[in-house]
Amino acid sequence: MKQEVSDKDREMAETCLKCTVCKKARKNQKGFTFWFVKKIEGGMCPYCQAYERVYGRKAHEPIPAS
Repeated sequence: MKQEVSDKDREMAETCLKCTVCKKARKNQKGFTFWFVKKIEGGMCPYCQAYERVYGRKAHEPIPAS
């Protein structure tokens, strides 16, 4: 069952988009930053969790090209 995305989720996902650490992980796809975001996003970071609910992908995954 898919969870409804709230305005608060969208605000928190926007914070994840602007996060320096997550942004670097999405861009580089390797290294310590990538590993760190990949390991903490699901369990600890509410912004990464909101990002996944809003965009349907993990915070460490690259943004698809249009």
